[in-house]
Amino acid sequence: MIDDAILPGAGVTLFVDGEPVQARRGQTVATALLAQGRRVLRHTRNGGNPRGLFCAMGVCFDCVMTIDGLQGTRACMTRVEDGMQVRTPTRFESSEPA
Repeated sequence: MIDDAILPGAGVTLFVDGEPVQARRGQTVATALLAQGRRVLRHTRNGGNPRGLFCAMGVCFDCVMTIDGLQGTRACMTRVEDGMQVRTPTRFESSEPA
């Protein structure tokens, strides 16, 4: 569970690949996943290499995923909302916006 003293704010639940993830309003999707111990955010199309949070400022593409139906969204720049639906790309899907 997330420590209230470290991360103040109302608790929210987002769903990552259908699984509930607890977070605090104000966190980004990437930091919410890191706080839960999830280090791999996606896999590359060619080779299936794992990718995690790299720049954390929206410059690279290592944290792109589908968030609330928007493909190619950067998890490091997107703040969590209660009920948010997040889908991590498989190595067979493109991470690029449609």
